[in-house]
Amino acid sequence: MKSSLFRLGRQAMSAPRALRPSDGAACAALHRASFAHPWAASEFEALLTDSACFGEAIEAKSRLAGFVLSRRALDEAEILTIVVDTRLRQRGCGQRLLAAHLSQLSALGVIKLFLEVDETNEAALALYRRLGFTQLGMRKGYYVKKDGLRANALILGRAQT
Repeated sequence: MKSSLFRLGRQAMSAPRALRPSDGAACAALHRASFAHPWAASEFEALLTDSACFGEAIEAKSRLAGFVLSRRALDEAEILTIVVDTRLRQRGCGQRLLAAHLSQLSALGVIKLFLEVDETNEAALALYRRLGFTQLGMRKGYYVKKDGLRANALILGRAQT
């Protein structure tokens, strides 16, 4: 069965699919464009070969346009990272990825989900709140920005239904 496509501006986006170890280099490239301290392709490949880790990817024009990666332990999971191509943000790509991921987590029996997010990332916070995440705590000075300053991480959680 072919992936359905939907339109986001001029980009044709694929339906979410499973993230694969062979996506490691593309994951690293997207991560590098979005984070001050990006992960290497080898780190993504190692995570994606770990049976506890899995994720969803979305493509535009046959290239990785976004992904979400989690690690599961029993009935809990943590979103390790989520990235959407900077040119495709604020167009529903992240919400589509997370919705697919939440469905996958439920199918795996996950009942609690956690993540950390920079407290200044308003777009991400709005998305997480729309999907039912609430703040559980804070890690002071957790993220180091490109300019060397530190930002707090909010710890968010969500009960799976």
